[in-house]
Amino acid sequence: MDLQKQELQKPDPRQPGSPAASELRASDAERDRIADLLHDALAEGRLTADEHAERVEGVLRAKTVGELEVFVRDLPAAHRQGAGPVHPAAPRRPSAGAIPIDPDDNVVAVFSSAVRKGRWRAGRRIHAYAIFGSVEIDLSEALFDHQQVVVKSFAIFGSVDIRVPENVSLRGMGGGVLGSFEVATLDSGEPEAPIVYVDGWAVLGSVEARPRRGKVVADILDRVQRKADRSLRKHLGH
Repeated sequence: MDLQKQELQKPDPRQPGSPAASELRASDAERDRIADLLHDALAEGRLTADEHAERVEGVLRAKTVGELEVFVRDLPAAHRQGAGPVHPAAPRRPSAGAIPIDPDDNVVAVFSSAVRKGRWRAGRRIHAYAIFGSVEIDLSEALFDHQQVVVKSFAIFGSVDIRVPENVSLRGMGGGVLGSFEVATLDSGEPEAPIVYVDGWAVLGSVEARPRRGKVVADILDRVQRKADRSLRKHLGH
């Protein structure tokens, strides 16, 4: 009987084993991550426009994780990220109902320039209009009261330049018409970090958003600690 039990417990060599990680089906989030790496490589000059377009097309057709990795295996950023971020990537669009329709702040430059920078309080929605002018919105030292912030930008024969702290998440949702709309996708390692969404259009103008190196939202960890302290006090009945 013991021999029969041992025979029954032996694995059947005809049965397939667990698939390797590279053979697993790719998710939309994984395709988005690879597409972001390709976009950054194009901006850095590592890929030509034709190479970028060809690889993005391949990413959209890829079915497994292994097929996706082929398109970025020669890019340094793919190896720096390793297996991927510890925390889930920031959503590509704001949560429904999180952002008001009306702006909290308008920054307008018509045949002129306008600047918003320094220690200022960022609202949930900021509108920037550069018409034959230039707008600079610098959030690198701003106070974030909300986790999701939308900067709606319109550059018509003008430019909108946006800078954010390097430890927030940054997403782009707009486009260009005979103009340039460039947003350097950024993922923070902090789940409580603000997410800045840059939306709008560049018509014969430019919209650019990227992190300002060396500038961080210093109170992210403080906010996390305060939230933990409040939860603890509530639990203890204080």
